Amino acid sequence: MYRSIKNIALICTGLIAGVALTLQLSATAQQGGSNLPLEELRTLSNVFGQIKRDYVESVEDKRLLTDAIKGMVSGLDPHSSYLDKKDFAEMQEHTQGKFAGLGIEITSEDGVVKIMNPIEDTPAARAGLQPGDLITRLDDKPVRGMTLDQSVRRMRGEPGTKITLTIFRKSEERTFPVTITRAEIKVQSVKAKIIEPGIAYVRITSFQERTVPDLGKKLTELFEKEPQIKGLVLDLRNNGGGLLQGAVGVSAAFLANDTLVVSTKGQSEDAKQVFKATPANYKLGEPNDPLAQLPNSLKKVPMVVLVNAFSASASEIVAGALQDHKRATIIGKTTFGKGSVQTVRPLSPDSALKLTTAYYYTPTGKSIQAFGIKPDIPVDQNPDGDPDDVLITREIDSEKHLRNKQSSEEKLINDREKRRIEELQRIEDLNAKKTPEEKEKDRKKRPAEFGTAEDFMLQQASAYLKGQTVKRSKSRLE
Repeated sequence: MYRSIKNIALICTGLIAGVALTLQLSATAQQGGSNLPLEELRTLSNVFGQIKRDYVESVEDKRLLTDAIKGMVSGLDPHSSYLDKKDFAEMQEHTQGKFAGLGIEITSEDGVVKIMNPIEDTPAARAGLQPGDLITRLDDKPVRGMTLDQSVRRMRGEPGTKITLTIFRKSEERTFPVTITRAEIKVQSVKAKIIEPGIAYVRITSFQERTVPDLGKKLTELFEKEPQIKGLVLDLRNNGGGLLQGAVGVSAAFLANDTLVVSTKGQSEDAKQVFKATPANYKLGEPNDPLAQLPNSLKKVPMVVLVNAFSASASEIVAGALQDHKRATIIGKTTFGKGSVQTVRPLSPDSALKLTTAYYYTPTGKSIQAFGIKPDIPVDQNPDGDPDDVLITREIDSEKHLRNKQSSEEKLINDREKRRIEELQRIEDLNAKKTPEEKEKDRKKRPAEFGTAEDFMLQQASAYLKGQTVKRSKSRLE
């Protein structure tokens, strides 16, 4: 999502990352088949020896080797990483939807921590943190110079303890402190309700082990309350991803049985897979199909999927599948553009390698990597437009991001930069006409909570389902 970003694919400090993650928790990584590069290994040995002999103070062998492994893996792309004991445990907590911390999804940008999404109903969300906020200090320690893992560990702590984050908010050009009390985070990944007669609203905040069973339960309850549902809104905004199997299951809830959802391709034979809307591809240990009780009418109910720039990976799989099969209309903003799959392979009982193993492709064979899912109808989050869009960065802006193998990125990057300049000029012209009072009012304005009556994008989705006029985005970036 940005210049010099590093998304983390585990949940820590209540901090998660945008990933399509597959779990292989029963087998260790396979040994590589190529010959070892002896000259480079000699160099590594020499460097190791000189550090042990000449560094200003003694360093443990284990620390040096662990840091070497972490550097080797993290240098590949923004999403691969070595998981030590703490990291591995935290990732497992995240996929189970329960962990301790603040409740924010983060990345790294230009040496500081960037918030992708404050998870709903968590201390971070209640403290008013927003997507795009930059964390520059943790208590009295500057973030610049810390690794992302070090920042994460400073933010973790016992429930009930406090930490002060120094926030820089680009849209307001100001820095301010926020003190947050850590808590045990229990993420409810699926929320559902009837927003008006005949229209159902389902929000998925992340894709976890319980997402598909919970979705089946929530949808069944909705149809019991409102048997004549005539339209459904699936909200994937600010959903940074999660388990690939969760994305397949969510897609399967709305697609015909055995429909292609996503395919993956990588270097190894294991990475070449096809995932269809069948229980075998999404049950994740459940004895029975968690979607078996859903009414057949759900497969044909008119649908809208809401997405934005913080919808990533597993969210993009769902949006891409429903869009390609013309099962839903995509409304909102172009998504993040993370089209790769990470596989977690244990190396020992308490460590693992999270490695990018494949690109994923939509049912029509499109790679989303770096490009994202473009909405069928671009719509702003706010009635007056979203001037902050010009500040948002995506996967393509990451220095080490994987390249899209189907299309050249150069034209897209040039076009985006041209539109960004035009949008900046448009916003500057608009601001020049505003009074100081109007500017102060804009500064204090807070985005409407997703799923509420004030949610403008949801209003437009509802209007579309009722055949009414939709107010399209004012942004040149879309």
